[in-house]
Amino acid sequence: MMDKKNFAFDKTNFILLAIGMAIVVIGFLLMVGPNSSDTVFEPDIFSARRTKVAPVICLVGFVSMIYAVVRKPKDE
Repeated sequence: MMDKKNFAFDKTNFILLAIGMAIVVIGFLLMVGPNSSDTVFEPDIFSARRTKVAPVICLVGFVSMIYAVVRKPKDE
């Protein structure tokens, strides 16, 4: 049987990593919307959701993923 102390991550690390990745995906989905072209200007490209909220959510997701990677598993 394998010794658990040989693993760098435990179950909690993987759960936190998955949650952080989901938060990043949600942030990128919030950035999606109509785009402007040469003939039509779409003012929604400058909406607060796409320029402020979504990047902050992505940043929170990336920071939580970094925490999940550097978190040291508890010794039992």
